[in-house]
Amino acid sequence: MKQILLSSLLVIATLAGASSAQAKGCIKGAIVGGVAGHMAGHGKTGALAGCAIGHHEATKNEQQQQNQNQKPPQ
Repeated sequence: MKQILLSSLLVIATLAGASSAQAKGCIKGAIVGGVAGHMAGHGKTGALAGCAIGHHEATKNEQQQQNQNQKPPQ
C-alpha cells in the first residue's frame, strides 16, 4: 500500500511541476508505459517509468531541434 501511495504522490508531483511541453512527453510515455506495465502486472510502475522516459525523450528532441536551428548555413 505504501508503494502505491508513494508512486501516486510522485506522479502527481511530476505532473504538477511540468510545463505543457513536458506534460506531452510525460502523458504519452505514461500511456505507453502503463499499457506495457499492465501486461506485465505492474501498470502503475510502468506508467511512472513511461512518464520519466517520455519527458526525457521530449526534452532530447527539443534540444536537437534548437541545435539544428542555431547552426549557421554553410
